[in-house]
Amino acid sequence: MTTRSNYPKEVHACFWERQVAHVLWVACLLSAGCGQQAPAVTPVIEFRVVPEAGPGGPDRMATIAGTVRGVRAGQRIVLFAKSGQWWVQPFSNRPYTAIADDGGFESATHLGTEYAAVLVDASYKPPKVVERLPVDGAGVVAVASVAGKAGAPAPPSYLQFSGYDWEVVEPRAGRPPTAWTDGEGRLHLKVTKEGNEWTRAEVAARRSLGYGTYSFTIREMPVLEPATAFRMFTWDQDEGGQNHREIDIELSRWGDRAIKNAQFVVQPYYVAANSFRFEAPGGSMQHAFRWEPGRVSFRSVPLPPSRVAAEHVFTSGIPTPGLETVHLNLYVYAKSRTPQQKPVEVVIEKFEFLP
Repeated sequence: MTTRSNYPKEVHACFWERQVAHVLWVACLLSAGCGQQAPAVTPVIEFRVVPEAGPGGPDRMATIAGTVRGVRAGQRIVLFAKSGQWWVQPFSNRPYTAIADDGGFESATHLGTEYAAVLVDASYKPPKVVERLPVDGAGVVAVASVAGKAGAPAPPSYLQFSGYDWEVVEPRAGRPPTAWTDGEGRLHLKVTKEGNEWTRAEVAARRSLGYGTYSFTIREMPVLEPATAFRMFTWDQDEGGQNHREIDIELSRWGDRAIKNAQFVVQPYYVAANSFRFEAPGGSMQHAFRWEPGRVSFRSVPLPPSRVAAEHVFTSGIPTPGLETVHLNLYVYAKSRTPQQKPVEVVIEKFEFLP
């Protein structure tokens, strides 16, 4: 049986128009309003893993990780670590850190007193080093920084070598030493593998010496693997404006078998005129530099003296003395293309300083 309505057709049409309008109105509400744009989400950067605070330098790295909310397609993270100045991380030629689909990011970083993560778009070109962190604008979307975590204090460790007092950097309580002197007064530096990581060995003189001649005598220098780095240098932790007053004699191929195994450097190293590479012969060597106002003269000589292996003079960007101290450092270069295979030990027979 067919049921017929007693209402006219016009009434039925009006009823259905009102129903359709009601459905469209509800749909507009559910889709954040008809003709109204959804509010923009302000990006927020949060840290999940923060490395401990530590002295800057090329030889020790740690993991930093975090999360970004409100990220858009094409945006990336640029990390910085503060050591006097803010240095891009993990390396100047690898300044970008990708952001995962869930907003997470993770990278290695060199140590510093503070760490920063900067959310940037494709127009931002990261500098190698800056005095201050970038601010929003010019490709910068958001900036967050955090202080390095306080690490467990290690027991101080000191030794005497060549008439000077030296501090062992990062002494290892209850473990085999990485730096020590023998019965003949020679200094030994040794790195070994513990688990998946290589140890490092470093000592620092406990007083500043300033202008003068710094001389290092090494007996029977071992053949270093491409990943091994041995450095004799000055370093001022608190002076970032003069590149930490860093003057280096470095024996390393920096992970690349094709390059020469030694260099003289007045930092910053990435300025081409600030480094001089050469091939250091094996066996016993004397490496030295004389630091004067506006001038640093380097020389490396085989022992017994027969010829000069290398010499070079720098006259640009020379730091002035301050609170710098002499460091001797042996470690495995983290960016090496060729993994380290064996432990290595370097014996320094003598250090001399002449004003």
